[in-house]
Amino acid sequence: ALLRALGFAALLLPVVPRGPPGAAERRCFCQVTGHLDDCTCDVETIDAFNNYKLFPRLNELLESDYFRYYKVNLKKPCPFWNDNSHCGIRDCAVKPCPSDDVPDGIRSGSYKYSEEANNLAEECEEAKRLGAVDGSLSKETQQAVLQWTQHDDSSDSFCEADDIYSPDAEYVDLLLNPERYTGYKGPDAWKIWNSIYEENCFKPQNVKRPLASGRGDDGGRTFYKWLKGVCVEKRAFYKLISGLHASINIHLSARYLLQDTWSEKKWGPNVTEFQQRFDEVITRGEGPRRLKNLYFLYLIELRALSKVLPFFERPGFQLYTGNKSHDAEMRNQLLEILHLAKSFPLHFDENSFFAGNKKEAAKLKEEFRLHFKNISKIMDCVGCFKCRLWGKLQTQGLGTALKILFSENLIEKMPESGPSYGFQLTRQEIVALFNAFGR
Repeated sequence: ALLRALGFAALLLPVVPRGPPGAAERRCFCQVTGHLDDCTCDVETIDAFNNYKLFPRLNELLESDYFRYYKVNLKKPCPFWNDNSHCGIRDCAVKPCPSDDVPDGIRSGSYKYSEEANNLAEECEEAKRLGAVDGSLSKETQQAVLQWTQHDDSSDSFCEADDIYSPDAEYVDLLLNPERYTGYKGPDAWKIWNSIYEENCFKPQNVKRPLASGRGDDGGRTFYKWLKGVCVEKRAFYKLISGLHASINIHLSARYLLQDTWSEKKWGPNVTEFQQRFDEVITRGEGPRRLKNLYFLYLIELRALSKVLPFFERPGFQLYTGNKSHDAEMRNQLLEILHLAKSFPLHFDENSFFAGNKKEAAKLKEEFRLHFKNISKIMDCVGCFKCRLWGKLQTQGLGTALKILFSENLIEKMPESGPSYGFQLTRQEIVALFNAFGR
């Protein structure tokens, strides 16, 4: 499959005419094929590349210690409305890791890369955060420490990142907390998505989304006329959010609770749920558009992986967990995946982004960044904790991909060794980037 389960739960589509009972089940599901808008690529090329070359390798990498532990604060209050209600369904719960279960290398310095940095005494951590430097370190490491401190609060981020030093931030084993259907749906989930689409996708209020609940629908003609008329950047923004939404809907359908008895729980594909969201007739033509936006999201994140290769190739970088042989093996596997990503023949051309008047382009880029950052804040309003976990990770991963694409010049200027002042990724961003792409 293109993606794995991702799951802060999504909206159920409004009821629409379905034809005779069982018609969708009898109808052959329309394959999504052909050319993708705003790209030089096609669906078939992506399918073949992902399914047979890239995904099996990536899946193995994501099961390693470095990528399975993600630090997250699930107790942050919603910044947009006063609603502290939480999903009471047991499948919404997240089980954090006992401290001893997290590898020492990750726990001692969750956002550093080198063994030298990770072995610094804990009492130096607070000083480092305030910008002080331990005089016993080498000059190169001192520079790197200062650089890490600067980048902790950098303005180039597309996401509202959690404070990993907060007492409420805990490590979560992603493999033990898989995202899947939790039962979280209805008005609370609708409120999340409505806020994202209506307030953060550059869309004017008088242009209604296709199939939007409780509104007259003209088959999406007004909406798609508006979308076609906006600049490529704003169109891409909407397609990325739609692709993320499609990804979530696919995976809650793929890992659905099929049986819940006292003796066992059974999870698996719910075809009817999938058809409700993507069948061309049931969704009045919206389903195939949503799936194509999923492919667009894939291309954007794949392009980011191809662009960030120089950062990971630098000799000083390692996937540090404290297990030297395993860390070296995973680093080699990571580089293999990145080289494979770079070899993809039909990459998205991000040079079309922000290519106009420099002043206007800079303004639009900042709007783009702030809109996405706002969406990352909305994740703290999701009432289901498991959905919140995967929502935060997915948005941080996509935000990291955008940060990479908009930092190409800085990445090209990085020295082969020593600190890189222009561009940096934290461990949180690295883990989120690859897990989001894995979804």
